[in-house]
This record gives sequence, C-alpha cells and structure tokens, in this order.
Amino acid sequence: MASFRVCVLTLFPDMFPGPLGYSLAGKALEAGIWSLKTVNIRHYARNQHVDNAPFGGGPGMVMRADVIDAALRENRESWLPFVYMTPRGQALTQEDAWALARIGGVCILCGRFEGVDQRVLDKHGANELSIGDYILSGGELAALVLLDSIIRLIPGVIKSMESLQEESFSRGLLEYHQYTRPRVWSDRAVPGVLVSGHHKRVKEWRRIQSEVITRERRPDLWHRYAVAMADGQGGIVEQQ
Repeated sequence: MASFRVCVLTLFPDMFPGPLGYSLAGKALEAGIWSLKTVNIRHYARNQHVDNAPFGGGPGMVMRADVIDAALRENRESWLPFVYMTPRGQALTQEDAWALARIGGVCILCGRFEGVDQRVLDKHGANELSIGDYILSGGELAALVLLDSIIRLIPGVIKSMESLQEESFSRGLLEYHQYTRPRVWSDRAVPGVLVSGHHKRVKEWRRIQSEVITRERRPDLWHRYAVAMADGQGGIVEQQ
C-alpha cells in the first residue's frame, strides 16, 4: 500500500496527475510511494447538475452541498484530512506541507463557478487553503500546487533529505543564491568563498545571503525570523 494516499474530487479528473506524472513525483507514483484516486463529482449529480443559483441572488452558480456530500461519503476515508482550495483560505505554507506529509494522505475538493455551498464544508470540517491572492478558473491547479509541495517531502521521493533542509522557508528564510560551473561566465565570476574549500565560511556566507535576501524581498518573513531568533528559537521550522 502506498505510503501517501491522495483523493481528489473534481469536475475534470483528466487534469490529474498532470505535471505530477513527471519527474520525481511521477516516478514515485509509478513506484507506489504515493497513490492517486480521482473522483468525478458529476457522477453524484442528478442529470449532471452539480450547481445551482445562489440564495440571496448574485452572479454565477454555486456547487451543491448534496452532490459534494455524496461524493465525499463514498470516496473519502475518514482519517484523510479534507482540504478545500479557495482564494479565501489560509495561505499555504511550508509548515502545512510538512504537516500533511506526516499524516500520510489528503482528500482535496476542487471548486468551480462561484464556489461551494458552505454547509457541506462545515459538515465535513474542511480546511480551506489558498495558494495566493489571485483568482483561478477552478481549484485543480491549486490542488496540483498543494500536492507537489507535499509529495516531494514524502520519504523516498527525493533521495537526499538534506537538500530539503536547505530550501527556502526550511529555516524561516529564503534560500541563498546558487552557482555552478563554469567558474566564470559572461565576465561574471562565482563568489570566491564558494570555491575556497572552507566549509565554515561557505555556511556563514550562505546564512548571511539568506538573511539579506529575506530582509529585502519578504519583510514579513524577516520579521518572523527576527522574532524567533530573539526568542532563541533560531527561526528553524520543525520538519520531524
């Protein structure tokens, strides 16, 4: 049995696995490290009508509670966390990805139209997540983003777990600049410290670069990191 189980409720099941069928995630899917079950919501609607006009008036249509409920009751395993992708949700973080990866599975509802009847979300205890302050045509692309952020954390997907600890957000900071061969390109040389062979200096340089980049580009992250450092927590996100 797969170590991580995914169930996706959608009107467009052919959109999955999509990009998750390639590269490391695709190989892990083939190897059975994670499994994917897609559920076509239309199969649970009378006459294929999955939506209706909103009470109170207004534009667009709303996905029906009874249809979503039927799909969930038949396909969601009770222990699977239930996530609804929506712009009004809590912003997805690396901490969320680690938390879901540790649980071992997730059930994701992909909304369409003006959204989903709130009653079915409340009934099933949906965790509402957002991947950014913008609007997409539906929740499928957001679900793929969420899944990609989780699957890469599952043991066996990425061979070197050490590489995950050096990424942006892993220690509360954005990642430092990266360089590779050639040593000089277009009259631009690699910073000397990176070819010095002095591992302690390299580590310190990378830490300073991460701090500078975070302070300049993400003041919100920098503030959280600075507070954590002041409290003696080191700004490190727990991954175990």
